[in-house]
Amino acid sequence: MTPRLWAACALAALVVALIVAAALTVPWHRPPAPRADQLAALREFPPEQVARARAFHAQLRPGTYGALVLGLVAALVLGLTPLGARLVELAGRPFGGHWAAQAVLGGLVVVFAVELLTLPFAAWRHTVAVRYGISTQSWGGWAVDLLKGYAVGAVIGGIALFGFFAVVRLSPRWWWAFGAAGAAALVVLLSFVLPVVVEPVFNKFTPMADGPLRTELLELARRDGVPVRDVLVADASRRTRAVNAYVSGFGPTRRIVVYDTMLTEADPAEVVSVAAHELGHAKDQDVLTGTLIGALGTAAAVVALFLLGGWGALLRHAGVGSVGEPRAIALLLALGTVAGLVAGPAQAFVTRRIEARADAHALALTGDAATFEAMQRRLGSVNLSDPDPPTWEYVMSASHPSTVERMAAARAYARGER
Repeated sequence: MTPRLWAACALAALVVALIVAAALTVPWHRPPAPRADQLAALREFPPEQVARARAFHAQLRPGTYGALVLGLVAALVLGLTPLGARLVELAGRPFGGHWAAQAVLGGLVVVFAVELLTLPFAAWRHTVAVRYGISTQSWGGWAVDLLKGYAVGAVIGGIALFGFFAVVRLSPRWWWAFGAAGAAALVVLLSFVLPVVVEPVFNKFTPMADGPLRTELLELARRDGVPVRDVLVADASRRTRAVNAYVSGFGPTRRIVVYDTMLTEADPAEVVSVAAHELGHAKDQDVLTGTLIGALGTAAAVVALFLLGGWGALLRHAGVGSVGEPRAIALLLALGTVAGLVAGPAQAFVTRRIEARADAHALALTGDAATFEAMQRRLGSVNLSDPDPPTWEYVMSASHPSTVERMAAARAYARGER
């Protein structure tokens, strides 16, 4: 068989594997929280709190969706015209047009050009967050975190781009196979590396002081059968008033992390309830599930790129001869941007199902529906979440059930219905 036929078969196999993995690991059939309970929960919120949360999100939307639209337009202009290929050439020119310089520097220039165009919208969102008291950062702190994000992205992106185009040069006919395997391996590696290497770049973590709360959290993890190495406190208050907690890492690196804001804003029982939810993710191997699905999806995307390389009209619009040359980086960015937007609602749907399962785990582990509901109310209040967001926005991008959904689920659990 020809490489293209092998690639088509590999893509079909990867898609089947992706479907099977999702079917076996995602809780597709969780019953929805009763709508009557959701409406009852909504009526318990002070009207001024709901109005403030909705005003906050209304003011965020122009920045959020403006950046999305402008980013899409910029990616398409760079990717579907010779402009992107020209930028890559210019980036590599000081190094004699060497392929590695074009791949790494050219790729970073193309991505940074899009980021620079959307930067005013990010600044807009920061202004709104400060005005509503969610962000505690000065412009200097905000800029430093932004630069840190760019630096981390540049390192990871540079390694990925160099590896991808090196594989293409080493195996021009079969790069799709080696590239798919390498991309999947990179997804797995990042799942292990990011919690222990990248998280400390943005936050300082200190062990929680000995006391009843630390003891209770460790005992909760032990009772749940989820070994954790430590309980850490993140200095989130230097950038936000938002409250949160999470479980991070795998095996010997797994730890419970609590925002310092949560220790000041929430009752200890509510901290335990949030930790129980996060332990549910660890118990059900949700990070490993996400890693597996991400690895399969990324591998499939690499093979699909190889097959798209035969679409002559697309290559002519981009002014390149092949998707395997560094000058095609902007085209790859355009295709990835479109694919991400199309897949967004499906990804949000999956994560909502997974988060709902973690909620059910927290309720079963603690047996305390009243505290769970109180915790959801506090999260919504402090974080200025819209307790019952617009349906269109919920479907498009909500990664968690709404606040009233989660409160309704707690009430159904208390009645023995879930």
